[in-house]
Amino acid sequence: FAGDITQKGYEKKRSKLVRAYVPHAGGNLATSDSPTHSPRRENIPIPLVENRSGIMTNTVAMILYSTLSIQSSAGPMSHRAPLGPPSAARFHRRRTSGTRDERYRSDVHTEAVQAVLARHVERKVAVPMPSKRRSLVVQTSMDAYTPPEEEAGPGDDMSGMEHWMSRPSQLGPAHLGSTSSSSSSTQSGGSGNAGRLADSLAHMHISHLNHSAPPDVTGYSSDSSHSHTERHHMANMGTIARNTQKYGNAERMETGDGVPVSSRVSAKIQQLVNTLKQPRRPPLREFFVDDFDELLEVQQPDPNQPRPEGAEMMPVRGEPLGVVTNWPPSLEAALQRWGTISPKAPCLTSLDTAGKPLYVLTYGKLWSRSIKLAYNILHKLGSKQEPMVRPGDRVALVFPNNDPVAFMVAFYGCLLAEVVPVPIEVPLSRKDAGSQQIGFLLGSCGVTVALTSDACHKGLPKSATGEIPQFKGWPKLLWFVTESKHLSKPPRDWFPHIKDANNDTAYIEYKTCKDGSVLGVTVTRIALLTHCQALTQSCSYTEAETIVNVLDFKKDVGLWHGILTSVMNMMHVISVPYSLMKVNPLSWIQKVCQYKAKVACVKSRDMHWALVAHKDQKDINLSSLRMLLVADGSNPWSISSCDAFLNVFQTKGLRTEVICPCASSPEALTVAIRRPVEDSSQPPGRGVLSMQGLSYGVVRVDTEERLSVLTVQDVGTVTPGGLVCVVKPEGVPQLCQTDEIGELCVCSIATGTSYYGLTGMTKNTFEVYPVSSSGGLISEYAFVRTGLLGFIGPGGLVFITGKMDGLIMVSGRRHNADDIVATALAVEPMKFVYRGRIAVFSVTVLRDERIVVVAEQRPDSTEEDSFQWMSRVLQAIDSIHGVGVFCLALVPANTLPKTPLGGIHLSEIKQLYLEGGLHPCNVLMCPHTCVTNLPKPRQKQPEIGPASVMVGNLVSGKRIAQASGRDLGQTDDNDQVRQTFLFLSEVLQWRAQTTPDHILYTLLSSRGAVSSSLTCLQLHKRAERVAALLMERGGLQEGDHVALVYPPGIDLIAAFYGCLYAGCVPITVRPPHPQNISTTLPTVKMIVEVSHSACVMTTAVICKLLRSKEAMATMDIRNWPPVLDTDDLPKKKPPALYKPTNPDGLAYLDFSVSTTGMLAGVQMSHNAVAAFCRSVKLQCELYPSREVAICLDPYCGLGFVLWCLCSVYSGHQSILIPPVELESNPALWLLAVSQLRVRDTFCSYSVMELCTKGLGLQTEALKARGLDLSRVRACVVVAEERPRMALTLSFSKLFKDLGLHPRSVSTAFGCRVNLAICLQGTSGPDPTTVYVDMRALRHDRVRLVERGSPHSLPLMESGKILPGVRIIIANPETKGPLGDSHLGEIWVHSAHNGSGYYSGYGEEVLQSDHFNSRLSFGDTQTVWARTGYLGFLRRTELTDANGERHDALFVVGALEEAMELRGMRYHPIDIETSVIRAHKSIVECAVFPWTNLLVVVVELEGSEQEALDLVPMVTKAVLEEHYLIVGVVVVTDIGVIPINSRGEKQRMHLRDGFLQDQLDPIYVAYNM
Repeated sequence: FAGDITQKGYEKKRSKLVRAYVPHAGGNLATSDSPTHSPRRENIPIPLVENRSGIMTNTVAMILYSTLSIQSSAGPMSHRAPLGPPSAARFHRRRTSGTRDERYRSDVHTEAVQAVLARHVERKVAVPMPSKRRSLVVQTSMDAYTPPEEEAGPGDDMSGMEHWMSRPSQLGPAHLGSTSSSSSSTQSGGSGNAGRLADSLAHMHISHLNHSAPPDVTGYSSDSSHSHTERHHMANMGTIARNTQKYGNAERMETGDGVPVSSRVSAKIQQLVNTLKQPRRPPLREFFVDDFDELLEVQQPDPNQPRPEGAEMMPVRGEPLGVVTNWPPSLEAALQRWGTISPKAPCLTSLDTAGKPLYVLTYGKLWSRSIKLAYNILHKLGSKQEPMVRPGDRVALVFPNNDPVAFMVAFYGCLLAEVVPVPIEVPLSRKDAGSQQIGFLLGSCGVTVALTSDACHKGLPKSATGEIPQFKGWPKLLWFVTESKHLSKPPRDWFPHIKDANNDTAYIEYKTCKDGSVLGVTVTRIALLTHCQALTQSCSYTEAETIVNVLDFKKDVGLWHGILTSVMNMMHVISVPYSLMKVNPLSWIQKVCQYKAKVACVKSRDMHWALVAHKDQKDINLSSLRMLLVADGSNPWSISSCDAFLNVFQTKGLRTEVICPCASSPEALTVAIRRPVEDSSQPPGRGVLSMQGLSYGVVRVDTEERLSVLTVQDVGTVTPGGLVCVVKPEGVPQLCQTDEIGELCVCSIATGTSYYGLTGMTKNTFEVYPVSSSGGLISEYAFVRTGLLGFIGPGGLVFITGKMDGLIMVSGRRHNADDIVATALAVEPMKFVYRGRIAVFSVTVLRDERIVVVAEQRPDSTEEDSFQWMSRVLQAIDSIHGVGVFCLALVPANTLPKTPLGGIHLSEIKQLYLEGGLHPCNVLMCPHTCVTNLPKPRQKQPEIGPASVMVGNLVSGKRIAQASGRDLGQTDDNDQVRQTFLFLSEVLQWRAQTTPDHILYTLLSSRGAVSSSLTCLQLHKRAERVAALLMERGGLQEGDHVALVYPPGIDLIAAFYGCLYAGCVPITVRPPHPQNISTTLPTVKMIVEVSHSACVMTTAVICKLLRSKEAMATMDIRNWPPVLDTDDLPKKKPPALYKPTNPDGLAYLDFSVSTTGMLAGVQMSHNAVAAFCRSVKLQCELYPSREVAICLDPYCGLGFVLWCLCSVYSGHQSILIPPVELESNPALWLLAVSQLRVRDTFCSYSVMELCTKGLGLQTEALKARGLDLSRVRACVVVAEERPRMALTLSFSKLFKDLGLHPRSVSTAFGCRVNLAICLQGTSGPDPTTVYVDMRALRHDRVRLVERGSPHSLPLMESGKILPGVRIIIANPETKGPLGDSHLGEIWVHSAHNGSGYYSGYGEEVLQSDHFNSRLSFGDTQTVWARTGYLGFLRRTELTDANGERHDALFVVGALEEAMELRGMRYHPIDIETSVIRAHKSIVECAVFPWTNLLVVVVELEGSEQEALDLVPMVTKAVLEEHYLIVGVVVVTDIGVIPINSRGEKQRMHLRDGFLQDQLDPIYVAYNM
């Protein structure tokens, strides 16, 4: 396309581009000059969704587009055709085009779907199109270049023929254009759509004023009376006022989460939405409301739903089975008779791929070869003493579909040898879809021998030695080739034993279940013979008739008619292989003409293919046919194929009464069959049934000519000798009423008898005793369940409406997968997907079935086209079936698993979907429309006053939740520091005099060597010189602020004490990162500005960086305060060191950026510093002979205190390991701890994660290098969050082998107002873990549960409370104290609390109450600091060092991070944990709310092709575990989620990046 603008460049220009669409005074839309040019990206920011006929279909109008008021008369759009329902002429043209799949086609249905969609066209559906990275788009469209080579369906699958018709065009020039068309369709990345979605939310108002606007359940109110809304355009476009369109008759509604769904808003839905408003239970006035349950909505039955009204049905009997004298006593006897009386009579003709006869098998040949094979099976396998196969054993028959002759010989050979044949498909590869299950069947049948043909044997996959490998899941088999030339001649005196038919098993037919498992249905010899007799009678078969068979001869109708019944009547079968049908779809009709065949056995698909291809054929004459047996006549959609076929071929001699649909199932064999009647006066029965009635299991003939109907044809009457009744599909097999849909059950000799080896399942299926409403049995004989759903109409005609296997129960209503497929196929235009390759199945999400539709997308369809087709399919299914689709996925052509006959393998597809392995190229999820059973949103109860809380606690015997660490007052006598000095600078001077050579600090390099160290005296001397520099060059006064911009190391410490010596206030600042200076420098600048620093001190290297070109491009350093380089310090001492006098004066400022992106500086007084150091010293038992390893960032919080302050106060040696060095050498920290024999060490979560991920596979190597962690007694993770249990546990487990004691790993907890509240320390009980109910937590309650119970969340204690710290749990709203084990805000009182936020502007900061709050009740005198974290205290059974019972503090999460959704409080980390577990390719995840939608950002590890697999998995995981609907799923590359130095996710930065479209996502999905 014109211009070479890149995707990202295009995104950046978007804000400029969109202006073209805002109506100016001149108001013309900018589009390209003429419709023939490919539109330039520059002037059309939104790809127009175009029909091939040039009609602009607004089904899924882009939101920006639909909300701008465009005058089409003024703009160049006016040349387009008007919108409106398609004309009859268009229907007519479509109908005759012939490329439609006639089997699933019903004109009524197509017109119904078109009408529904036409109705939707007038409304504009606000669904933002998902955005996709360019590489992904081009990739998928080119990948799928090859058209599916097997596009037709197998036995029971749907299929299409267009590929056969239109292959040349697929490879033609249309293909070459696909890259450009698809790449222009990428649609802006990320949140351009986010903006549009917001837009659509802003405009979703119901404009019918007599309807009350549906409530927005999330607690955001929306006022629907505004005629226009204002919205901030995400790309800083300012605010544009726009007119919303008025939709008449409440065509719109918002679902619970405020996302628009298009749906007919009936009073019922309105009611449902209104009920969401009502609180779950009346609020109790008392204090105790603790035992709640979050209940999923139970779908209440619709009072107006149709109910059956007919009388109880009577079982229907087929005509009696006639007694014909010359019927043989068994099938082998029949073969013997014809083989000896008329050996020359043809039995079976096989055809080659050109349609020429390949081989004619006569009855004589069949007889002699079967005997020869029978002899060889019994006598030539194994040894004389130990034959491998004995009569009654099972043998596999593995023959390809083009070799019926070899199969027939093998089948009758087995019957004569009295072994049981198990016909199966040829395994094509070692991991064929479903072949593993076949293997299980063979194993359970005890099969050890497989009979096969020469050609097939040669074609099987072989190993290097020429052996046939064992297929996955298969037993070990001996492959035996059945060709005569490989067999020995039987001796003259050997003859097979031919008995009358008895109850021995004759053969086993395999059947694939809905879940993909394969069962073997056993058919006895008597059932086999009776079934042949019943078919002979109902089809009026006579000797020597010719029959054309297109069906699979190994099972089902093809086997019964083409192999078994044909031999009983000495008929001649012309077997048309599937491979020939693919080359020439007319071949079966040609064979009927050529052989003047009386009977043909086909499926609807064969009739459809003939319709597609018949134009080329001149001389077709079908007058010889007396019966056209339609094997899948029980599929309700076959009627359209039958009608269309009759329509076209009536002129070619086809009579109406010839078409005979039948109904059958593997268990019940033939259930019903329409007889070929001679007089055509009686037309076949059909019913036009209401889909809605069917979904409630009721037969209602549709009188109102509604759109949603199903037309069914009868499948004739019950087979001779059978008794059929209809029973309720679930529960007790009770007879249905006459107008009720149920499962057909058959009582007859001619049925299967069991599932081989499965007694339990056999009982449920083959031994059913139906009961009447009074409870009595209707027959003493057992019935067999057929798996067919239907009813018996007038005159005993059987009607089938679907299969049990295709039944999908959604909220108590039944839908049939075939019906949904038919609706999807009726959505025109069909040029985006392949007809025969659509799968519909259901998955359980949130305790109800949800519908999933998966289709294969044609390689030449563009993104917009497919997306538009998908949205139309959703609307059609919603309108016609009244059910929402949970997920609609399109996969590249040829990627769905196939059955051996080329159809789609439903259970494998479902399995792939559930595992997240489908790799779709387009996904549309609609959880908002179809998940209606979410718990009601929580209503805020009127608050209970704090006084009644106290009383309530007293009454229930609960203590108020408060706890404290040891008292700081109990000093040990030798604590000289505390008694003598108030200021840290004095402590350093004292140490420099008393222990000048004692080493305080050692800094390690990335190799683990000591790069520098500081003794007490060296530190003192350097600090003096820094002070001199500040006074001389800086000219600073006492109390001035100094920013210290240093890398982690010793310079930072010296500079800090230098500031104290000069009387200045230091602020430590992380230096900008040289690699991404543009993003890190502004933070440095901001801290320098906000802290009002009078000068900046740093190293020469950073000085140079600040003056570099890159830095200058970001911000001009000339506007900064003076920058002092401390690499060359003045040699002289300052005249006098500053002597502080006021202990409450400011010692330093602690600046940090919170996870929500707020920058805050906390003031730390000299008093607080001394108390802090003393508290840590007591807790960790620090004294001069100790060594402590510190791997933390030294810029704020406890990390800074441990790095810079504690060693000076306590005198211990600190081994400093900068975390940055671990990136090049992950083992650095642990090797240092091991080599220096350190007992106490501190790290951050990011360090721990780096070690866990980076050293996971190296533990053996590290052991060999002598890494030994057995001396570590305390390894403390310093954090300001809920302890990450999973990480600490995996760290402990991983390094357990290297001597690390799991007890030594613990966490600390601090926050802005108090930098360290808890720290595990050395003595005291181990940290405890509790399991709480996550659902209760959302309601701000703590409910303890057992480990492993559903919805349980493990919480670990955040270390022991530090000495001198008091904690209380308070209600954040009422500020009242709470009881033990109640969730509330953690308040802290301690000497080392910060003394307030630093605001250089003089005015009192907003959060003043963060540092001085008082309880509203109880102890109202104490001044507390509010941490902003939710947590609870729990008294444990353990005892503290001082003998008291130990109080454990559990931190749940930050209040500012928590999300209010559906009236409940969610912590992002909980949702993120569920998401990361959802799919193996998700490495990291972050969630944030946006308007009232939940946005989930996931980082994908793996190929971009997997990106779309994550969308359904993420949506489902969050629904199941948190009862939340995800609004937007953003899939990105690894490393996109910003993480700060403490290892915390910066969710708000991410949110800003998403809204400003800076994430460059791989895929963004908007769930509807």
